[in-house]
Amino acid sequence: MTVNIWFIALVILIQATVMFAQPDIETEKQAIKQADIDFSDYSKAHGFKDAFLQFMADDATLLRDNSYPLEGAEKIREHFKDKRGGFTLTWAPTFASISQSLELGYTYGIYELTYNDEKGDPKKEGDPKKEGGTYVTIWKKQKDGKWKFVLDAGNQGLEPENK
Repeated sequence: MTVNIWFIALVILIQATVMFAQPDIETEKQAIKQADIDFSDYSKAHGFKDAFLQFMADDATLLRDNSYPLEGAEKIREHFKDKRGGFTLTWAPTFASISQSLELGYTYGIYELTYNDEKGDPKKEGDPKKEGGTYVTIWKKQKDGKWKFVLDAGNQGLEPENK
């Protein structure tokens, strides 16, 4: 009888250890959402080019309108090399999810592009113009524990709210 009690106690102890040792899926999901928010905040503070270069993984891919996929950090850096920064790009995730392995997740939401003239010159006078769209970003946990994006894509065109 004493052996059975010890065996049951050992099983309960092992189950409790396994249960508490597993990372919380909700916590990691919120970490991905926060990484996306930090990405947008960085874009607002430092410009979209620096933000994308800072938050991309080495094996990142960008999907853009009228373009083949830009695969890998080097191609993305080359793509951004000649881009002007005469606008502000920000976004907000509305949803996040994560795989059971806690290694891959995604966010999606709404982005806003703000500029002052048709060429994106923020120094021109006049009311800022705004365009919006939707996006999806796939995130991968890096060896150092940080989340970096491995795929980013967006769709243009949201109807203005005042229509």
